[in-house]
Amino acid sequence: MIRLLIALLLVYLAYGPVFLVLTRPTAAAALLVLPLAAAPLAACVWALAGRSTRRNAWLLLTTVAGGLVMHLVEPYSGVGFCFVTAFAAPFRTRPRVAMALTTLIIVGMPGVSYRTGLDMNTAWGMTAGLAYSAVFAFLLAHQSATRRQAAALDRVERAVGLARASLEETRRALDMLRGEDLPLRERLERLAAEFQAATGRECVLSIEEGAQALGAEARLAVARTAQEALTNVRKHAPGASVVVTLRRVDRSSELEVRDHGGQPGPPAPGGGHGLVGMRERAALIGGTLTTHAREDGFTVLLRVPS
Repeated sequence: MIRLLIALLLVYLAYGPVFLVLTRPTAAAALLVLPLAAAPLAACVWALAGRSTRRNAWLLLTTVAGGLVMHLVEPYSGVGFCFVTAFAAPFRTRPRVAMALTTLIIVGMPGVSYRTGLDMNTAWGMTAGLAYSAVFAFLLAHQSATRRQAAALDRVERAVGLARASLEETRRALDMLRGEDLPLRERLERLAAEFQAATGRECVLSIEEGAQALGAEARLAVARTAQEALTNVRKHAPGASVVVTLRRVDRSSELEVRDHGGQPGPPAPGGGHGLVGMRERAALIGGTLTTHAREDGFTVLLRVPS
């Protein structure tokens, strides 16, 4: 379809120059007007294919000037170039240049038509058509530019959102690193408070007596698992409330993070990449980490040796 449209446009542009050359009374006259016919055709095709707005300005100026001169030599032979320029100028040049070219066309067409002795009603009709074409082209160009700007703003907003999310993750990681020397209870209380502040949802923390009497590696595993589990709730169960429980079970301690009441979303297989790392960390210290989905939410359960 695009190739067909291009072919039709080339035929439309070539008709005037060919008509001008073929209607000359002698071969010498035809050779004389050949450069006049070829110059605007070459300039117009180059401008339509080119990307430089500065160069396109001069090419379209050549197109308009050549079309008006052709119209002067042979009425109507150069009108096609004027119409194509009126359509193309807002897309191929800067707005001020496009406005200047359009003004030249609208002023020049009736003036040249008057010099050739054409019926002025016809001349004013062509001029009105050129004016309408120019207005329509400017509206289309403005709409296209608005859509491009909206798409660029959308990409910027997405990038800003990703940057904010990355900064938030980094901040939480740094806070966690700075808080590794805090007692386990305080670290879990901080995570619960951050969850409530970020989501506006309840995070109930329950710690049984003696459950936090753990070694350094076990305390770190509990804290990191709680952080990862709460992060996953925020990502995959928006609107959910959470219950975090640390309890003593035989000779082990269990951390359970249960969410409920959120919008259901598909959990990542195995609990997500972060929880996979926590599962490996738990295994290194002789513990286990399991996850399972429930009808009303999702549960992460970590068991570490005391």
